[in-house]
Amino acid sequence: MESNNKISYDINKSSDRIDEILNASNFNYSDRNYIPARSTLTYNNGYYVYVTALFIDIVGSSDMTDEHLRPTLAKIYRSFISECIAIMNEQEICKEININGDCVWGVFETPKKFDIDTVISVSSKLYSLIKILNYKLKKKEYNEIDVGIGIDYGRALMVQAGYSGSSINEVIWMGDVVNSACHLANKAGRNGREAVIFPYVIYNNINEHNKGLFTQYYDMDECKTLYEGTIVNTGMEEWYKENCK
Repeated sequence: MESNNKISYDINKSSDRIDEILNASNFNYSDRNYIPARSTLTYNNGYYVYVTALFIDIVGSSDMTDEHLRPTLAKIYRSFISECIAIMNEQEICKEININGDCVWGVFETPKKFDIDTVISVSSKLYSLIKILNYKLKKKEYNEIDVGIGIDYGRALMVQAGYSGSSINEVIWMGDVVNSACHLANKAGRNGREAVIFPYVIYNNINEHNKGLFTQYYDMDECKTLYEGTIVNTGMEEWYKENCK
């Protein structure tokens, strides 16, 4: 978010703001069975809601700074981020999209089992996108990229955080589901793992066809069973075969 530099810092007002935040009632946080509109958030409330989080990030992005000039790296990042957002944004159940460095992640409203299958479909489109992007990167003699995709489902707390009165604020998603999906994305596509990783709660709620696309493995670090696979979108794959020769 952009700084507006319009309000001088006042230590007394700062102390009052901290007290107001810390003294706010814990009863202003309520459960919802849907993701509320951002406009309903204040600096004193929040919503608990069950969501599916999907993270996609570039594997080894820190090494890319040594391999490309900054303008080239900017073009790679912009291409990646632009089209990851485009794929997530087409889904009505995708309610929030965030960018953190080379990572794009979405929050999906998934009250029905078939909604989880939609998120799996999103992951297949994202991986097919990377194949198309890599074709174009190779033509420009840029290094190709690999990605990791992590997905999880669970209860998250949606709050607004920022500087009251400045218009500088953002929606923050707190909870294990967000942290877990991010962590799984950092495992996926690395050390021999497949491009998409998720836990049993996702596997148990997808259809039989999608279950057949993923393999179970035991993660020693997590001390639990996870599921992995590398899947593509058939329509995008046909386009790739026709246009990326």
